[in-house]
Amino acid sequence: MNKMQKLAGGLIALILLVVFSACGGTETRRSAGTYIDDKTISTQVNAALARDPVAKATQVQVQTYEGVVQLSGFVDSQENKQRSEELAREVNGVRDVRNNIVVRQTPPQQQRDR
Repeated sequence: MNKMQKLAGGLIALILLVVFSACGGTETRRSAGTYIDDKTISTQVNAALARDPVAKATQVQVQTYEGVVQLSGFVDSQENKQRSEELAREVNGVRDVRNNIVVRQTPPQQQRDR
């Protein structure tokens, strides 16, 4: 093997090392694959919330980080909150659910007007 072939082989190895290390995650950043998986999970949770008549999909925000789903927003009842968490837990790939949804208390005046 001549010097040029050795240099080309080393350069190719260096390029591959840079490319593959750029795709890997670090302690503070997700890998590209994990990011895509998290986006897919969030989309599936949002779809499940939209299909369910009990969960209030328009009132719940979904964020996923490394398979952990965080639900936030405001709903009208404890039932809405619990159902949203149940639906999130049923999605494939979810490792845990952090349910930060707040149940809004309807003022007594509005309850009578219903």
